[in-house]
Amino acid sequence: MLTRRLSLLFSSLSISLLLLAPASQAQITDDLEDEAVAWLQQLIQIDTINPPGNETRAMEFFADIFDAEGIAYETAESAPGRGNIWARLEGGDEPALILLQHTDVVPANEEFWTIPVLSGAIRDGHILGRGARDMKGLGSIQLATFLALHRSGVELNRDIIFLATADEEAGGFYGVGWLIDNRPEIFEGAGFVLNEGGGASHDHEEGEIVFGVEVTQKVPVWLRLTSVDTPGHGSSPRPDTAVSRIVEALHIIQNNPLPPRVIGPVANYFDGLAVDMSPEWAPFYANIEQAIEDPDFLARLHAERPGHHSLIRDTCSLTRMQGSSKINVIPPTAWAEIDCRILPDKPAGQFISELQALIAETDVEISTIMAFTPAISETNTRLFNAIESVTQELHPGSRVQASVSTGFTDSHFTRDLGIVSYGFNPLITSTDEHTGVHGNDEQVPVDRFRRAVSDYYAVVRNVVID
Repeated sequence: MLTRRLSLLFSSLSISLLLLAPASQAQITDDLEDEAVAWLQQLIQIDTINPPGNETRAMEFFADIFDAEGIAYETAESAPGRGNIWARLEGGDEPALILLQHTDVVPANEEFWTIPVLSGAIRDGHILGRGARDMKGLGSIQLATFLALHRSGVELNRDIIFLATADEEAGGFYGVGWLIDNRPEIFEGAGFVLNEGGGASHDHEEGEIVFGVEVTQKVPVWLRLTSVDTPGHGSSPRPDTAVSRIVEALHIIQNNPLPPRVIGPVANYFDGLAVDMSPEWAPFYANIEQAIEDPDFLARLHAERPGHHSLIRDTCSLTRMQGSSKINVIPPTAWAEIDCRILPDKPAGQFISELQALIAETDVEISTIMAFTPAISETNTRLFNAIESVTQELHPGSRVQASVSTGFTDSHFTRDLGIVSYGFNPLITSTDEHTGVHGNDEQVPVDRFRRAVSDYYAVVRNVVID
């Protein structure tokens, strides 16, 4: 009898402690982590390579899961095969939280892979396949969090929306961009978005873990340069041709890098990075606004840390060009396309005008293929505070760093709506680890993926449950 009473006492005490425990300690089960691994493998095997996309295949995958779980959802195709899906768990009156993911992936050249591109197989403790990192891995983590909250039946302080969209890898115009124009009700009342763009890393196995939270990104400005001149025969060179004008314009752009400058979020990011830097880098990073005045530092930064160098100036990469269709014909027209990324402190129109002035003497015209608007998300929010407090609780000694991305995500659409949008992924990697993002043998370690499933849920739970 005494044994039974003690057993009941300890059982009651355990339940009480669970109820009093911080939200971050309410972890999901091993079974759900197993499900998340299986979902990721299955998602990788669904061909959503963009172009052409065919994201309806992924939409149907999620729809089947929601049907089995008894979760209401809606779908929409922005064009044939370009499917989008969203579902909502209803809660209180606090601004809604959107878990945003894209289901398309970039193409891959299987010749350079050691495993089929859409394998989803596990090898040496890693899940391999296009999209494992970008971003079907994080999408599966979001699904696990969404279903864990649904299955728990716990009262939420706000709606939480699961949103899986098409076309991010090509600009998002068949995904989030289209939904904002055609299904605006999805975003009404939303206060936060959690999306891709962030990451967690350490220098070595025992090194300090830094959770990067993307709060802004360089603005993509994709431009076409076009020239027109007199055509002719290749055997009779002319002093100026459409091709030579294009080459001259590209030469000017390539050899006249735009002046460096530092915006506030970049200064804060570099200052945070300086904490872990070696003595040869730390003083420069800690005072980056002064460091960019040193030509030697700029050259070294560009050569050794090109990603960081891209954060202190507007950049243009020369990516495509075309002249004649025959080797012996001087064509009447020629064109080139350049991928420019500008810091989010000026409008794209101003940048384009500056670039046009730079190449004015070549008589090459610039037209805009795509240009987004700049926006920065504030960090003084409940969601950012939750990321900080929960990650530090689950990973003692870690820290959170607001970051700036050189690439773009669909967050630029939601920031334009005034929704605070963060790129956050708690999957921890080593700084020298091969991930294969947009490259060969894209992969994610199973053990750290499982841990990220649990950590992501802990962060979201902290925000949606009072």
